[in-house]
Amino acid sequence: MKSLKNWQQSLMDAVTDPHELIEMLDLDKNLLDDAEKASNLFKLKVPRNYIARMEKGNPNDPLLKQVLPIDAELIATEGFVADPLQEKKFNPLPGLLHKYQSRVLITFTGHCAINCRYCFRRAFPYEENNPGNPGWEAVLNYIQNDPSIAEVILSGGDPLAANDQTLKNFIEKIAKIDHITRLRIHSRVPVVLPERITPELIDAITHPRLKTILVLHSNHPREISSDIKAAMTSLKSRGVVLLNQTVLLKGVNDHVDTLVALSEALFDAGIQPYYLHLLDKVQGAAHFDLPKTRATTLHQELSTRLSGYLVPKLVCEEPGKLAKTIINPEFFCTN
Repeated sequence: MKSLKNWQQSLMDAVTDPHELIEMLDLDKNLLDDAEKASNLFKLKVPRNYIARMEKGNPNDPLLKQVLPIDAELIATEGFVADPLQEKKFNPLPGLLHKYQSRVLITFTGHCAINCRYCFRRAFPYEENNPGNPGWEAVLNYIQNDPSIAEVILSGGDPLAANDQTLKNFIEKIAKIDHITRLRIHSRVPVVLPERITPELIDAITHPRLKTILVLHSNHPREISSDIKAAMTSLKSRGVVLLNQTVLLKGVNDHVDTLVALSEALFDAGIQPYYLHLLDKVQGAAHFDLPKTRATTLHQELSTRLSGYLVPKLVCEEPGKLAKTIINPEFFCTN
């Protein structure tokens, strides 16, 4: 049997039992019943490397709050739905989302290294969107036959949860399509499992004909460890463009000092702050939502504290729109 690599072992060893997580962090045992109920709806999953960055005995730790299933997830909230971005409307083939002009998104995997409780795809039908080899050929043919597409986005799930050879084989097929010039990968893996960034992975995702962009997902400055900085240095040395998108989350990063520290930590690690997202209104995540007026106030405060290149764009996604909506104090998203 082929031995597992370090990152694969870490992925297999991720904590999936609420009882274990609560025990590891010396949390109140009264949290367990609701945690188990919420985990039955959307499974707990968190790497031990990420847990090690949490403060023991603190149920309000901002990293813990992103992953611990709680009773609020069990409450049906008006305006919050299973498919907040209406992605089924833009799913012409299994594995493919085509929402915006000039680019397509491929749901390359159906699993992640971590299950974030606010995930807008927590109810996404990944099984229906796992087309298998013949289906992936259909996806590639779709892209080949539409010369307006210049960029392919690998998402999921998390594409970096796939193995190196699977990624390399698929990216080589993408590179054979002449009108594709950019490959964008959206991933939280480098933040929660930095050992995943190996020379073999970097070889797999950097094709000489494509410009590779890696969009990370970090929400709090304590997520940016020295291991992540080292991994980012390796990626940048191979010409990978590094961006970050953050979701604005009540109780996690809804303070200007936290957002300032996050932008500074990202830039210090070679990552460009890119987007600050309003929460997508997915059922089960209403407790993370912030009023839009609070979001714009935070963004204005951030703009006064930082150089412009350190300030991410405040955005939301609205179903059917041709691009993300840029927020300013005079305009609020309707969703």
